[in-house]
Amino acid sequence: MRPPRRPWLLTAVATAVTAAFLLPVYWMAKTSLTRPDRILSPTPQWAPTPVTGRNYATALGYAGLTRALLNSLVISSGVVALTLLLGVPLAYALARVRMRGSGTMVLALLVAQLPPAIVLAAPLFILERRAGLAGTYLGLIAADTTLTLPFTVIVLRPVLRGVPSELEEAAQIDGCGLPGVLLRVVLPLMVPGVVATAGLSFLIAWGEFLFGLTLAGGPDVQPVTVLLNSFVGQHGTSWGALMATATLISIPVVCVFALFQRFIVGGLMTGGVRG
Repeated sequence: MRPPRRPWLLTAVATAVTAAFLLPVYWMAKTSLTRPDRILSPTPQWAPTPVTGRNYATALGYAGLTRALLNSLVISSGVVALTLLLGVPLAYALARVRMRGSGTMVLALLVAQLPPAIVLAAPLFILERRAGLAGTYLGLIAADTTLTLPFTVIVLRPVLRGVPSELEEAAQIDGCGLPGVLLRVVLPLMVPGVVATAGLSFLIAWGEFLFGLTLAGGPDVQPVTVLLNSFVGQHGTSWGALMATATLISIPVVCVFALFQRFIVGGLMTGGVRG
C-alpha cells in the first residue's frame, strides 16, 4: 500500500476534527475555572482570567456529591460484573455451540441496540416496580445492563471464534469440563476483548442519565449524572458549579480510557476484523 501523497493534509484534517470534538471539553474545564460573574459575559473569553477555584469549592461543598459519586461507582462496577457474567457465556454459546436460531439471536442483539433508552424506560419501570427492584442498586444495574449486554456479546463473539477450537478439544480430552475450558483455556486468550467490553460498559453505565432519573426514585441510589440536573433551577442555572461538577465526574472516565486504551482499541479491532 502506497503512502498518501499529502500526509500533511491528512494530519491537518485529523487535527481539525480532533479539535472540534475537544472544544466542548475545553470549554467545560474553562468555565469551571472562570469567576461566576464572568461566565455569561457578552464577549467570550477563551482563557479563564483570573483563574478561580470558587466553582469547585461550591461543587465539593454540595451535600449530595459524595453520595452520588459512590452510587455511580457501585452501579458502574455492578454493570461491568453482570455484563461479563452474562455476556461471556452467551457469546461462547453463540460462537461454539451448534444450535438452531443462533443467527436469529445475533440479529436480535443487533436490533436490541436500536431503540433509544427512553423507549425502554417505561417498560423497565413497570417490570422493576412489580419485581420490587425499583429504587435499588440492583434495579439500576439490571437496567443499565440492557444497554451493555448486546454490545458485549456482539464484540466477544468474533473474538471467541478466533480462538483455535483445537485448544478446547485438547483440554476436554485431558478431562476438563466445559466450564473449565471456558475459564482456564478460552478466557485467558480473550483478555483484550474482555477488557475492552468491560471498560466500555463502565463508561456507558457511568454516563447513563435517563434510567437514573426514572428508576432511582430518590437520592439514596441516584447516580452523579442525575445530580447535575439539580444545578439547573427554575430561575437560572449555576453554570460554574455545574461545569465544575461535570469536570470532576469526567476524571474517572478519562482515567479508565487512558488505562485501558490499548485493550479497548485492540479488542474492538479484533472483534470487527473477525466478525
